[in-house]
Amino acid sequence: MIKQFLIILSLTLGAHAVVKPNIVLLIADDHGYADMSCMGMHTDVKTPALDKLAQQGVRFSQAYSTAPICNASRTGLIMGIHQARLGVFWYKNPGLVNKTTLTLAEMLKEQGYRTAYVGKVHYGDSSLNSVDFPLNHGFDNYFGFMGGRKHYLSHNDESEQEFLDLQAASSRSTENPVKGSGSLQKFESLKKGSFWNNKTKDKHEGFATEIFGAKAREFIASQEEKPFYLQVAFNAVHNFTHQLPKEYLEKHQLTSVTDWDPATEDYLEWYRKGRYPNNRQGREYYLGHLHYLDREVGLIMDCLDERGLRENTLVIYISDNGGSTPIYASNGPLRGSKYTLYEGGIRIPMIVSFSEKYDGGLIENKLVSTLDIYPTICDLIGLPKQDYMDGVSLNESLSTKARSLYWHSGHETAMRQGKWKYKTASSNADAKLEMVELELGAFLYDLEADPGEKHNLIKSEAERAASLRNQFKAWEKGLEIPK
Repeated sequence: MIKQFLIILSLTLGAHAVVKPNIVLLIADDHGYADMSCMGMHTDVKTPALDKLAQQGVRFSQAYSTAPICNASRTGLIMGIHQARLGVFWYKNPGLVNKTTLTLAEMLKEQGYRTAYVGKVHYGDSSLNSVDFPLNHGFDNYFGFMGGRKHYLSHNDESEQEFLDLQAASSRSTENPVKGSGSLQKFESLKKGSFWNNKTKDKHEGFATEIFGAKAREFIASQEEKPFYLQVAFNAVHNFTHQLPKEYLEKHQLTSVTDWDPATEDYLEWYRKGRYPNNRQGREYYLGHLHYLDREVGLIMDCLDERGLRENTLVIYISDNGGSTPIYASNGPLRGSKYTLYEGGIRIPMIVSFSEKYDGGLIENKLVSTLDIYPTICDLIGLPKQDYMDGVSLNESLSTKARSLYWHSGHETAMRQGKWKYKTASSNADAKLEMVELELGAFLYDLEADPGEKHNLIKSEAERAASLRNQFKAWEKGLEIPK
């Protein structure tokens, strides 16, 4: 079955080759590694659409994002190179401004694809004229929002301004008390503003996850002769999970958290109330968002089926980083959360499905990375992998016995080679702010024997640790913007 999978992925565009496939890339936000029912880890998780997608394709048990936070990992994904080459390590990064190569969308557009982006865009600059704006890096159409968060229920610039005025009138400071951390600004916003619809702003009513699903289906329904690339970046299941449709809240009797009221409490006081272990209904809120996310994935797949497009459409589902345990995501046996380079922060759900042309339901245990998506698509449409790309086609990675993966968050680094993982952490300021655990120092783990990263072998395996440390330093020294 794996052989069939590799053959499918290796289809090229020779003189009498197959039609170029459509491509749909579905990106979830902070989806926990253990939170698909097909994983069999939690009885409270119900994800029938994702389970069906996994049954039709390959589910990767050791898939990794390039960072434990969204804006960094999304930069690496769209560029096909490790984001550190662009100077992107943590929040407040330069985005795509240093790019000298084509984004995935630009490459596909050059190959005759229609391109569309729906949902969350989070690189560096949020302005209309920035290279980070989707229309300026290869997308023909864009509907969504720029930045790290978006209110799930309010999509009106007037409502956003009213909230900001209320906040300013309250005279409450939201300055971050954690020295050295850049995650919070002086004034925090719930991001209630309108959506971008190409170059204009549109007011909308409804639930963001459903709106994004509808916009994705609208694009699919506007079928033309050209093949299409559709990137759908849901903000589910990101903070703030208490924002759910009224009927769902009432049905499940969810009342423990409401939106921040600057007139009555400080931002950080409110922020911490919604996070583990303070939110008594936190898991239920998270599962509510997962329910809607899964349903929209299913509706998108139904739309492809109804229009006879599924047979020639590559569908990829990933999370941008590991699950956020403060909002009650579960990473199963893996240690850690989003914001850290423990396995729980970087190992992600990943499913690749390409119609019914091969036996589905496969589980692949080899190491893969979101950096592999760009070269896999190149391979699929018959383009050679460029030397500057840091990933490899899944066709190649699944046939490779060993590979090395690298992470660099500035204050935290890691490297995985085979079963071994070398990791360092020099600051836990952001971890304290986000209410996650991060141990400082240098560490070596045997992930086959210790997937929960409980036993530090840095002393007993000193020679191996030194070798991995030297390899990491060589990789770090070689970080350059590709020409």
